[in-house]
Amino acid sequence: MATESAATKVSTIGEWRRIAGPGGAADRGVKDEMRCSLLRKLEAHETLFPGIRGYEETVLPQIANAILSRHNFILLGLRGQAKSRILRGLVDFLEPEIPYIAGCEIHDHPLRPICRACREMVAEQGERTPIAWLKRQDRFVEKLATPDVTIADIIGDVDPIKAARGGRDLSDELTVHYGLLPRANRGIFAINELPDLAGKIQVGLFNIMQEGDVQIKGYPIRLPLDVLLVFTANPEDYTARGKIITPLKDRVGSEIRTHYPSTIEEGMAITAQEAWTQRNSGHKLVTPDYIREVVEQIAFLAREDKRVDRRSGVSQRLPIACMEAVISNAEQRASRNKEAHVSARVADIYASIPAITGKMELEYEGELKGAETIARELVRSAIGRVYTKYIADANMQPVVQWFENGGELKIPENAPASEQVAALRRVHGLFDHLERLGTNGKSDAPLAAAAGEFILEGLWSHKRISRNEERGFYAERPKPAEPREQFNRPPRRQYN
Repeated sequence: MATESAATKVSTIGEWRRIAGPGGAADRGVKDEMRCSLLRKLEAHETLFPGIRGYEETVLPQIANAILSRHNFILLGLRGQAKSRILRGLVDFLEPEIPYIAGCEIHDHPLRPICRACREMVAEQGERTPIAWLKRQDRFVEKLATPDVTIADIIGDVDPIKAARGGRDLSDELTVHYGLLPRANRGIFAINELPDLAGKIQVGLFNIMQEGDVQIKGYPIRLPLDVLLVFTANPEDYTARGKIITPLKDRVGSEIRTHYPSTIEEGMAITAQEAWTQRNSGHKLVTPDYIREVVEQIAFLAREDKRVDRRSGVSQRLPIACMEAVISNAEQRASRNKEAHVSARVADIYASIPAITGKMELEYEGELKGAETIARELVRSAIGRVYTKYIADANMQPVVQWFENGGELKIPENAPASEQVAALRRVHGLFDHLERLGTNGKSDAPLAAAAGEFILEGLWSHKRISRNEERGFYAERPKPAEPREQFNRPPRRQYN
């Protein structure tokens, strides 16, 4: 392929032919082009899909195999599994620029034009035929499949205005207005949610994939397109419901299944990468690791919860949006109290529930309880799991005893960190365990307040103390045993 510096100078087929030479990269199709680029990346140990985490041992090797096999492929997975991002990342396997016949709607190859207009131009002008250069980002065409998509949108239609202006018959190939698929020629054509396409559109796809010809308004047109077709779909739509026609499914070379993060650590890494955490508000915002773990654990628990629709899935957008809302609530508290330094707390996670409820599709049982109630229960359970990791083997009996002796504590949610710490210090033995959470309770008031509140929430999640909105944290005193009624029993009968 000609270099970018040469590309800025070359403007005709003849000039490009002399630079490119016979055969070689200039004659490669898009699938061979991507295959060669992938091999170079593998040899150089480059990252194939920057920003994609958790798929290094599963999905990405399968995609590499599909590219090396020159397969059209489909990504099957629930929402929020980076399927669209992966497809858009395929452009990195394309050359920076390629030549095409100038003015061509479908970017015809200078040496192998397939549309009639370009064939006539080359026949007339020969080596003087002008060429232009197409950048890699312009070689990716994406379409979201919806039921209202027509064959004209994907393949094309007859344009009566073209026919009228050129004085041509409507059956003339030069009157065709090309759809998205022909316009993706020599590039990548991606369709999201493939099963939502109407059956007749799917027929048009597999026909042009295999035979390279289509019919537009009843007129056959031969279009041997050079294109990589990639799709996404929900696994249930693709298999159980039968929304995909069998001949199209048979023509898809590789079927690759995506998945959610398999570990909390993977999920935290993705959330840290995607969430907007670096704010410019002038406050030093700190999010302790245990708070990040709680946020991620919420998504993991939601995916296991029977009240949440597993067929819909719980997107990775849930912890991302939740983390952003947590930081925003801490930022709001810092602004109100004019604090230069603030730490995210458990209270901020509860304040982020509006960012959680919209990310879950509930089953009938969950609908009866309500999304907010489910979200609160998930937050409490997530805190319990993370508490077990950090504090499980600590002796918390002095803390519990303080509450059982009549102590009550309601932590002011929007008060400055210094006031929160002063309130928490009343609990006997609470600050003896803060080092397990990365702070000592003396040097950093915001972190001490966050850690102390987390421990109390953990004790509540394990049902060792109680909590409600009115009283805060407290312990239920055991009720005194009710006196048993005395009955005059008759004397036992004596038997000889």
